[in-house]
Order: sequence, then C-alpha cells, then structure tokens
Amino acid sequence: MFTFSLILTIILWFTYTGKSIANINLTVDLGYSVYQGVDEGNFIAHWLGIRYAAPPLGDLRFRGPKDPVVDETLHIADTKAYICKHGGICLSSPSSSLDSRYTEDCLFLDVYAPTRNTRGPKPVFVWFQGGGFNSLANPNQSGSNLIQNGDYGIVFVTFNYRVGLYGFLASQEVQENGNVNAGLLDQRKVLEWVQKYIHLFGGDPSHVTIGGASAGAASVTLHLSAYGGRDDGLFHAAVAESQSFGAQLTVSESQYQYDALVQRVGCDTVPDTLQCLRDLDVDVLAQYNSNIPTPGGAGSPPLFMYSNVIDGDFTVDYTYKLYSEGKFVKVPVIFGDDTNEGTMFAPKTTSNYQQMNSFLKNNFVKLTPAQLATIDTLYPPAETFPNSGPYWRTASNAYGEMRYNCPGIYLSSTYPSHGVPQSWNYHYDYATPANALSGLGVYHTSENSLLWGDATNPLGIVFQMYWISFIRSKDPNTYKLPSAPEWTTFDGVTMGRILFPDDPMGVKMEMVPVDQQTRCVYLSSIGAGVGQ
Repeated sequence: MFTFSLILTIILWFTYTGKSIANINLTVDLGYSVYQGVDEGNFIAHWLGIRYAAPPLGDLRFRGPKDPVVDETLHIADTKAYICKHGGICLSSPSSSLDSRYTEDCLFLDVYAPTRNTRGPKPVFVWFQGGGFNSLANPNQSGSNLIQNGDYGIVFVTFNYRVGLYGFLASQEVQENGNVNAGLLDQRKVLEWVQKYIHLFGGDPSHVTIGGASAGAASVTLHLSAYGGRDDGLFHAAVAESQSFGAQLTVSESQYQYDALVQRVGCDTVPDTLQCLRDLDVDVLAQYNSNIPTPGGAGSPPLFMYSNVIDGDFTVDYTYKLYSEGKFVKVPVIFGDDTNEGTMFAPKTTSNYQQMNSFLKNNFVKLTPAQLATIDTLYPPAETFPNSGPYWRTASNAYGEMRYNCPGIYLSSTYPSHGVPQSWNYHYDYATPANALSGLGVYHTSENSLLWGDATNPLGIVFQMYWISFIRSKDPNTYKLPSAPEWTTFDGVTMGRILFPDDPMGVKMEMVPVDQQTRCVYLSSIGAGVGQ
C-alpha cells in the first residue's frame, strides 16, 4: 500500500511540475515566451498554440511576419482537461461574413516530440497544410501516430499561415508599403523558428524535412525555388504530395483584385487606399471578400483566386522556368500524385469541349485557342458516370494532369538532370468501391490520410514507413517495411515510380505510361507560358 501511494505521489508530482515520467522537461523557455507541454501518456509530448510571429493585425496586416513580442506569461495546459489549446485558424477566402471559428490572429505552430528514445537530436518533419492558398485544409494535424510508428525517431511541427485575401493580396500599393506573398513569408518564418528553437524540443535543426499536400506541396516547391533557389540551410530534404502548379500572376496582373476590394469596402474615396484597408475592422473585409473572374478568362472566377505571385524577390519567375534553369535547392526529394487529381475540381455538369475549355481558361487565362485545341486532342472523351455531364471526366483528366500529375513527373525528372539523383516519385491508385462507381476515383490528396493514420491499415503501414524512412534518413528505403519493395529513384530515363494500388501486396515499381508521358511533355512545354 505504501509503495503504491509513493509511486502515485511521484507521478502526480511530475505531472504538476510540468515534467513527464521519462524525466523530460516539458516547460520550454523560448526567450520571448514560456510554454508548458503535455505528456500524452504514449511516450509523446505536444506543445500546442506556440506563437511564432506577432499578431498580423493593424499596421502589420498585408506585411510579412514580425517577431513575437516578449510575453512573460507561462502558457500552460488546461489543468482540468489537461489539453493545450491550438492557436487560432487563419481566415479563409472567399467569405461573406466573419466566421467565429477563425481569426486574423493566427500565426501559431504545434510541436510533437518523443519522450522516449531521447538520446541525441531527432530529425524534424515540418508539415505545410494545403487548402489552395485560400483556406487551411488540415489545421491542428496531430503528429503522434507518425512519431509512434516511426520508433519515436522524429520531431513533428505543423502550423497555420495566412491565406486568401490576408496572405496573398498583391498590388503596387502592397508591394511598396507591405509584402506580397505574406503567406509564404509566414512559412519561411516557421522554418527560421525551427532553426532557432527546435533543439529545445529534441529536434535536430541540421536535419529538417519539409512536406505538404496540395497547396502545402506547392509551398514546398516554392521554397525549393525561393529567391532563385538560394539555399539558406532551412531544410535538407523535401516531400510533396499532389504538388500543385496553379497559374501565377505578376503583381501588376493581380492589381484587379486589389482595386475591386478597395471599391467594395469603400476605400476608393481616400488617398491612401492601403492604409484604409489596414484600418478596417476585419469583419468588413470578411463581409466583402468575394471572388471575381480573372481578366482574360472565360467569365467565371478561378477555383482559387488568391495565390502566390511573381514578385521578383521570393518568387522571381514561373516555377517551370526556375526548375528548367536549375534554380532550386539541391536536396533529396519525393514528388507524386493520385490517379484522378482533377475529379474534385472540374464542374460535374461539363457536357462538351467548349465547357471544358472555358473551365480551363478560367483557371489558366493565358491558354491560347491553339493550345486548347491541342489539349482537346490529347484528351478524347473519357468514361461517363451517373449524375455527371458526359465530359466531366475528360475535363477532370485534363485539369488534373495539367495542374498536378505532370508537374510532379517533371519535378522528379528535373532533379537528376541537374545532378541530384536522390529523386523519388510515386503514383497512388487506390479508390474505394464507392468512389470508383461515382467517378470520383483516386481523388486529389486521397493518400494523405495514410500518412496520419494508425498502424492498422496494411497499405497505410507500407506507405507511412516509406515516408518515415525518408524523414529519418533522406531515403525511403532505409527504414521501410522489410516486406515492401525497394523504391528506386526516378532517373528521368526509365522514369520508374512506385505504385500504391488497392492491394498492399501489389506495391511495386512501374513505368510512367507512354501516353501520359506524351501528354505531360506537351503540358510541361507550355507551362511557363500559361503562368505555371
């Protein structure tokens, strides 16, 4: 009885003092704030809602992130629920009112770290969530399963960054008295924060892998080519799932967005329109935050109106052009895609090539009639499905390959052609029976759930162990599941990629089909010309 009471007392004492049973100090002093983490009880601790930059409010609206102010408050877990609060989620676009679930004060990150196997610093995985640069698709993503399945050998960081109007408003006014691409600068701030502080959580700042899906994967490619491929030592490997090459506008081409917003909110009557926007209550911006067509399009707004722009600084040129010229950071990389990347985006009512071309033109306004005609020949009428137009799948195929599949193949072949053989590519091809019947198929980022799942899904285990191995060793094979095949590099000649099918026993290397290679060669050849 005495022994049990003594043990219980020791456990409660460590809990009360902010230390885990493994004697890991959960109270971390960042110099500007002190955060007390939570021991999850599974040999993993987390620190949620860490402020990595000052609130981007008032005069800091439409500017790059600034250092957080010194805050002497101890940020501690709620002692009743014993759960820390995540930071606020950034406001999205478009909107017609202020949603109480989101906030403009949103520059926070979370850290997950092991409390066992703590000898030596651990490789770090920094996750960029997607959402088309107009929303945040995976806020508050837990890294616990990934750490546990990875033998407690990594530290995980995820974060919020400004999106939509708040992160990507671009104009001459913003460029002269603020920062365009503020959302990307938020991400850069996180990478700088990791270099400065992650050792306090057991992480190794000299071994950082950046990763993301969709716009998060686009962010990865943009950081790889940032400042013309300047290597600031912020990361040492990169993995991108369903990397997105949307249309990039220049600052002057984005002016229409700014001018329309200024008019909608009534700031067009004052000399300093940007200061007027900064002085507005955020609920006014949220109320008048609508999407409008891009000049030169087919009359409807693009799927994602706000996006990264060519600013001559962070993004000095189109992504295709930068990679063709070798202006990217030379680190080990994984790129890859899902079979049916476009089914989530193409209008289900698409009934003919004219409607398909209008959809493509709205999203890539620089497409010429000749280019659209060529695309039509490359994408003959595809399979039809219930409750959808006869050309829905055709439009899905064209949009999906143009924006996602072909850029991934291009990137994977570009690395070895510029002297980086550590380049791997994957093809995810598992559709649930319901999605196969509906035509949704292997939809955009459908593999993402495997990365964060537990160890009960056989295909997920194979997939996840490749990713964990890459994070830990910069090679997907070092710690892969022993029964899984060797994932060979993508050499740009044989163009081998790994296939993740519906059967975990069927994981294997495959060739990129010749017809897909043909389509991708053409789409990549026009990529920079249409703004990608």
